[in-house]
Amino acid sequence: MDASTINELIAGSVGGAAQVIVGQPLDTIKTRAQTAPSGMFKGPMDILTQTLRKEGFFALYKGMASPLVGIAGVNSLLFAAYGVSKRLISPFPQLSLKEIAAAGAIAGAVNAVLASPVEMFKVRMQGQYGSPSDKRLRAVVSEMWRDWGFRKGIMRGYWVTVAREIPAYAGFYTAFEFTKRKFSERYGAQIPVWALLASGSTGGIAYWLACYPLDVVKSRVQLRATPPEGTPVQYIARELKLVITESGVCGLFRGLTPSLLRSIPAAASTFAAFELTREYLKEITGV
Repeated sequence: MDASTINELIAGSVGGAAQVIVGQPLDTIKTRAQTAPSGMFKGPMDILTQTLRKEGFFALYKGMASPLVGIAGVNSLLFAAYGVSKRLISPFPQLSLKEIAAAGAIAGAVNAVLASPVEMFKVRMQGQYGSPSDKRLRAVVSEMWRDWGFRKGIMRGYWVTVAREIPAYAGFYTAFEFTKRKFSERYGAQIPVWALLASGSTGGIAYWLACYPLDVVKSRVQLRATPPEGTPVQYIARELKLVITESGVCGLFRGLTPSLLRSIPAAASTFAAFELTREYLKEITGV
């Protein structure tokens, strides 16, 4: 592994930690909007109000342990895979936006290996509503391993995560690079930090717009008491039909508002932390 990849791994870890800390409260609201029983909440603001009233402020950070521990690996793998994918696609540093999208799609597919279990445990923690029977993360992990094993337990929802991550990160990186290049035309190679934050926010919005219905499916599949049946294509299609039957087409976008709101500070902090850390490491290591 060369020094450049190591730098990307370290910078990805810092970016991931920033993302979790900034974005977790709105992520909890998003997940509950996607998975709560019909009629339990009136909307995102009602989720926020009821959560604060019944469970307290720190309930908004429920499930944070899983991504906080795992996101360093997830984002490290993501940014490293993206860097390697860019170098495989083109030997030239300035890729076209189509090549950026391809590299992002590859990175997303690779990233799903770690993202799937991290998000599955996060979703299962967020799907607990403060009752005395709520489990700690350790108990949730032990239960899934004991009852279902690795493939149907720990990796539940892996293929729908792959299906989500491919278009999501194609959109994420394309929007980020497009916006960053527009700022570079005006400010030069060293764009201001606020422009970097704005570019990251644009990437985050594009991420959710590219994949949101699949994220709804993923959350439902991962929270359910039993693993999905059939091939990935079959259970994804079945879940999409079930959501539409229960809530109409709007059900495929339930929780999108908090996701978009979350994406602005979360993606901005991720990219800013990653880029600033990478530049710092580049100054130190020279690569």
